[in-house]
Formats: sequence, C-alpha cells, structure tokens
Amino acid sequence: MGAEVASNGELAAALEAGFAPERIVFDSPAKSWQELRRALALGVSLNIDNFQELERVQQILSEAPSTSEIGIRLNPQVGAGDIAAMSTAGVHSKFGIPLEDPGMREKLIETYIANPWLRRAHTHVGSQGCPLPLIARGVNQLVRFADEVNIRAGFAQIRTLDIGGGLPVDFETDTPTSAFDEYVAVLGEGAPRLFSGDYALVTEFGRSILAKHGFIAAYVEYTKQVGGRDVAITHAGAQIATRTVFMPEAWPLRIEGFTHSGHAKSMGHTVVQDVAGPCCFAGDLVARGRELPPLTPGDIVALLDTGAYYASNPFAYNSLPVPGVYGVSMIGDSADTVPEFSIVRKAQMETELVIAAE
Repeated sequence: MGAEVASNGELAAALEAGFAPERIVFDSPAKSWQELRRALALGVSLNIDNFQELERVQQILSEAPSTSEIGIRLNPQVGAGDIAAMSTAGVHSKFGIPLEDPGMREKLIETYIANPWLRRAHTHVGSQGCPLPLIARGVNQLVRFADEVNIRAGFAQIRTLDIGGGLPVDFETDTPTSAFDEYVAVLGEGAPRLFSGDYALVTEFGRSILAKHGFIAAYVEYTKQVGGRDVAITHAGAQIATRTVFMPEAWPLRIEGFTHSGHAKSMGHTVVQDVAGPCCFAGDLVARGRELPPLTPGDIVALLDTGAYYASNPFAYNSLPVPGVYGVSMIGDSADTVPEFSIVRKAQMETELVIAAE
C-alpha cells in the first residue's frame, strides 16, 4: 500500500507514517512551486492538474533530474453523480484537463509525445454518490487515451494508469465492507482493457476502507422541547461532522443512543428528536426529526460510520478544541476479549487554542 496526498501537510504525514516516497502520489489542483520542488526532489509521484503546472514541472526538471513518476490528470467529462460536490468528471469540473473540450485530446496527446518522461495518466470520476458504471466509463476513457498515446508514440510510453477511487460506502446499514467484487466486475465490463496486463494500476479506496471502522461518541449535555419536538444538545456538531451539518441530504449519518454507562438504549419506545451540536448557529444539527429513544442528560450519542473524513477534517468553529481519536483492538479469544486502547491523536487542550501575545 501507499498513500495519496493533496497538500504539504498530508505529504509530511505520509512520510512520518513510513511510506516510501515512490509509494506516494501527490494530487492537488493548486500545487505551489515549493510543493512541486519538494515532491520532485523526494521522488514522489505527481499527477499534474493543468498545462501551467506542467510548465512549472518542466522548468524544475530542467534544473534538476527527478525519479518521480509523472502523469497528467484527465477529466473524461462523463458526467456527475448524485452529489455534485463529490463528482469530479462533470463538464465544468475544477480538476484535471478536460478531455472532450474542442482540440484538447489532440493537444494532450502531442504533449505526451513531446515529453516522454510523462509515463502515467490519471483520472478520478468522483466519490460518494457516483454509480459504479459512471466510474467505469471514466476509466475506460483513460485507457483509450493511454492506448492512443502509446500507438502514436510507437512504444509503451504510458506504463501506469491511476484510476483514482470513488468506491461508495453503504451508510444505511451495518454491512462491514464495500462492494469490491462488484466494482471489479463493473470495471471488467465497462473498461476491459484495464485488466489486459499492459498497464500497472494505481487506485485509492480511502473512505470505503475506513468509514465503517469508526464512530464519534458525544455526551448529551441538555435536552428540551421546542415546538413540540425533543432536542438533544450534544458536543458533536459542525466542528467534527462538518459535511453532515452543511449537506445533510448528501451526508446523513445513522445515530444511536446509549446510557451513560455505554449500554444501548431500547428502541421499544422512540420519539422524534433533533440531535444538535454545540456551535452557535441554528443549523448545527447532525440529525433532524429522527426517531430515537428518548435521550436525557448524561446519555451518549454515537455517530456511526465516521471512520473517514470526520476525524481528519475538524472545523475550528467557535474555537472548539479538536477531539481525541482513539484506536481499539480486542485482545484475547472470542469467548473472553477485552479492549485495548491506543491514542491516535491527542485531544486538543484549551491552552493550545490561545496564542500568547508578544
């Protein structure tokens, strides 16, 4: 396994975690001169987003050689999925070079032939909300483009295809794994040349690996009734479930209630409730009108399937501290297991939020 990064910070985290530079792919539509120089000096793989970035890379390579594997990100323009903000292969996507714009395909082919060190090609159709056949259509466009470049070049110039990710997660049930077999079958039908063996493949599965293996737990601080509806005020809101709060239709989360001792509350009796966070705006709700057991102060609410893009994307609203992240392993045999906890990220302290004046 390797790591896909989109900033200097993520690159630093990947290197600190022990990933070799050649196993890291740097994707970003806004790589700075400094970021490009660092990545090329380390030998990190690059997916170039646009022609202006290509000019920068050409200049850097003219100054110092690099072992980096380099390719261009193509936008196959096959359309968007159900969540527009997560779809990256629409007609007007900010990512990559639009393959179907007039004259652009030929310009891209000529660019590859003129720069034989371009040995990769990349596309990413989208993430959650993109149906698998749509992803396969985008990948097939990538394979067709690579084949055309190699035929025109007269040799196998493009050797690696980076097909991005996008495998959706089932956020509605406890199904523990994503549909990897189905994904392979759809790719095999929609982009059969992908499995020819002519290309090395790079892909990323981030959310589909991690989402089901994490949850957010927060205490219920207060409860009240407003307009005949129960409201539970908790400590989990926009600062930790940002996408869910601001795009609730696209990113709904399952919520479960527990007693203060961690026992599940019975679903035998439920009431319609809002589950609110601590941020000082009215829309800071992680659930609206949800059927849940009556919650009381001291109870715990669990936001399920939040192992990806929740812990990693805290929102510093109201200077709320970033919560801790904890790993758990079950130790022992199946008949007698006990949890063993580890700290993945320490909880932020109030003193860390204050910048002392000189």
